[in-house]
Amino acid sequence: MKLFLTLCLTLFFSYASPLSAPKQLLVVTTENWSAPTGSLQRYERSDQTWKKVGTPIAIKLGRNGLGWGIGLHTVPKDAKIFKKEGDGKAPAGIFSLKQAFGYSPLKINYPYEVYKETDHCVDDVHSIYYNKIVDSTKIQRDYKSHERMKFSKDYYKYGIVVDHNGIEEGEISKKGAGSCIFIHIKQIPTAGCTVMSEEEIKAILIWLDPAANPLLVQGTQKEIEGLLRQVP
Repeated sequence: MKLFLTLCLTLFFSYASPLSAPKQLLVVTTENWSAPTGSLQRYERSDQTWKKVGTPIAIKLGRNGLGWGIGLHTVPKDAKIFKKEGDGKAPAGIFSLKQAFGYSPLKINYPYEVYKETDHCVDDVHSIYYNKIVDSTKIQRDYKSHERMKFSKDYYKYGIVVDHNGIEEGEISKKGAGSCIFIHIKQIPTAGCTVMSEEEIKAILIWLDPAANPLLVQGTQKEIEGLLRQVP
């Protein structure tokens, strides 16, 4: 499988333009659609060649596996499993990485936000703020359900926002298609995020380069080849 992914990356991207294409990838592969575990491998491009960075990271993700999400990819016409709000699945596909975040300042090159207890990611499908991170002290709350971006556990001590279903301000989010998807700290399967140890995510945060247009590519062993073909 490792050799397969290396060959895929070399063949699929050997003629891509370095000005428009990403130079960093986080490639997450799972055994099948229901697997709550997988492997994350970092890649970076140098002289038009994709090379592995570091060793594979054993990750956990949605407790019910994967479902096709909304991102930069084209979903296959015969797709049957889709990410939905509350389904316990992580999104499969290709996604931009937005800001990193944490509970206290971290000196890195990648954009980083320090969140407070009053910063919320809204998962209430009836809210105008659905799938958006908001400062609850500066808006008129219309939601009954949300994720606190800082709380007593260390799960969000360090994390990265995944642009699934238009999480960035100004983007349109499809109601009920899943919200608040992050890469963060945890040791057990999640409601839909991809997780690892604190040491592992800090290594990724230090490595990420905003000028490299980093992407998350996430899918099953059967689908990962097709997803890699779609990377711009």
